[in-house]
Amino acid sequence: MPANGALPYKIVDSGLEVAVRLTPKGGRDRLQGTTMDADGRVWLAARVSAPPEGGKANKALIRLLAKQLGVAPGAVTIVAGETQRRKRLRIAGESEALAARLGKISRDRA
Repeated sequence: MPANGALPYKIVDSGLEVAVRLTPKGGRDRLQGTTMDADGRVWLAARVSAPPEGGKANKALIRLLAKQLGVAPGAVTIVAGETQRRKRLRIAGESEALAARLGKISRDRA
């Protein structure tokens, strides 16, 4: 967890918006906790084994987040950064429960 206590997500209507830094072709699919960029923005670090071609890495990221948060893959959508490493994803569901799960994942893997 970054020293300033910042989180890689914010609560929005009926869900969360999560800032993710994705590494495609990064070995096995996993969340690695949080990372901070030079501007001080906090990201949830994720790796997937899929290549970025044809949206495969994005699909793998959606499946990974859905599984880790206990939601259906259809509840996870990319809202910004579809062709970039840094993305914003929206996860539909009960905001407080999702925030608690993601907060625990971020802390456990920091």
